[in-house]
Amino acid sequence: MKILMVYPECPDTFWSMKYIIKILGKKASLPPLGLMTVSSLLPEEFEKKLVDLNTTKLTDKDILWADFVFISAMIVQKESSIEVIKRCKKLGVKIVAGGPMFTSLYEQFEDVDHFILNEGEVTIPMFLEDLKKGELKKVYASQQKPDMSLTPVPDYSIINPEDYYIMPVQTSRGCPFDCDFCDIVNLNGRIPRSKSPEQVIKELQIIHNIGWKHSVFFVDDNFLGDKNKTKKILKRIIEWRKEVNFKPMFHTEISINAADDDELLELMREAGFFLVFIGIETPSAESLKECHKIQNQNRNLAESVRKFYKYGMEVTAGFIIGFDSDDDTIFNRQLQFIQETGISKAMIELLQALPGTKLFKKLESEGRLLRTSSGVCLDSTINFIPKLDKEILVEGYNKLVKKAYSARYYFERVSNFLKYYKPTRKIPLHKRIIPSLIKIYIILKHLTKGRPEFARFMLQTLIKCPAKFPAALDQSVLYIHFSKVFS
Repeated sequence: MKILMVYPECPDTFWSMKYIIKILGKKASLPPLGLMTVSSLLPEEFEKKLVDLNTTKLTDKDILWADFVFISAMIVQKESSIEVIKRCKKLGVKIVAGGPMFTSLYEQFEDVDHFILNEGEVTIPMFLEDLKKGELKKVYASQQKPDMSLTPVPDYSIINPEDYYIMPVQTSRGCPFDCDFCDIVNLNGRIPRSKSPEQVIKELQIIHNIGWKHSVFFVDDNFLGDKNKTKKILKRIIEWRKEVNFKPMFHTEISINAADDDELLELMREAGFFLVFIGIETPSAESLKECHKIQNQNRNLAESVRKFYKYGMEVTAGFIIGFDSDDDTIFNRQLQFIQETGISKAMIELLQALPGTKLFKKLESEGRLLRTSSGVCLDSTINFIPKLDKEILVEGYNKLVKKAYSARYYFERVSNFLKYYKPTRKIPLHKRIIPSLIKIYIILKHLTKGRPEFARFMLQTLIKCPAKFPAALDQSVLYIHFSKVFS
């Protein structure tokens, strides 16, 4: 049996970092962990091949080689997925689809032959059993949430690590919170399920064995999850790092209430975490209450963010505009909060009603849902009728993003970040010089906007906090991407 796994193309967005990736000689940010795991769930005797459209072109020869084309995607990859499905259909090759997008929207894809939905540890064996019998069904689905001990080590043999800048690891699934706009609970449940520390170390060891030099992204829905299990995993990682002298640093997604636990933050620092993504969403207490973001309520959000800085972790965060309680002051309030907290990489989006979420159901019941949007904010569109005048909302959003990513505001908030940031890694001066010169050269060569602001920022950093100069340069390199995406 020949299985071609296809990962659709991701559009050029906040997360893609395409402009930076190309400069660094890489093709994409990170490989498709879902399909790598699917590969390990399939029988060893199957011939398996991966085509990641973010790194490689898909040829008709690739498609015709396969007995089945397996495709997995997120909603942001919908357009590319449709193109892949059309090509397979035209060539007469059977299509099997799964992953987050198809689990939520499978009814929209009539040309797909078979769907393997929900979590593969449960539904892939169901598909394989019927495959043996020659009695395949259209849809394989299950609400069972499998124990993570059933999850195999991803198949790293189907990727070329040199194509990527980040390597993914998953330690858990699920999130204890149920924010109205988020679809994580629908996909992975509210009860966090974790791998054992030894499972995590086994995956990290493989990454170490392939000679990986860059960062590792823990792609958990919420790395905090089950706090006690998270701490056990962190303690084992700390031991392992020392045993093998592992150099790459880690980053992850986590809820802001992690700032309340100093022991957890200290363990993350010792384990090598240098960056976290947090869903802050909004400084508006009314909007946080409206969307049931309980972990962000009744706290000083700015102080919580700075707590991570204190432990050597930068915070990048998600922000949302378009809640019912938002008025025309929200744009300036969002910008002021982002600037004051020094969140340089602020992912600002218009609210979207994702299928299956509480928000989606609420808006549908109110007759406010629009079917003309995919549910992803890529072009300043929304998929519902907002309370705030739509023209004011969209225009205010566009102005906010453009202003936030102007050189002046970007370097201003990086300066605010450095005021509170305490670097974890102490790099000797003589080891900083050459990497710093290389980064300065890259910035000056590729930064078409904001050179005067960059020069002033670097001079101020050298004068006020020279020890943070490497961090300042890293932030400046990233502005090459943001200056193009948000121009």
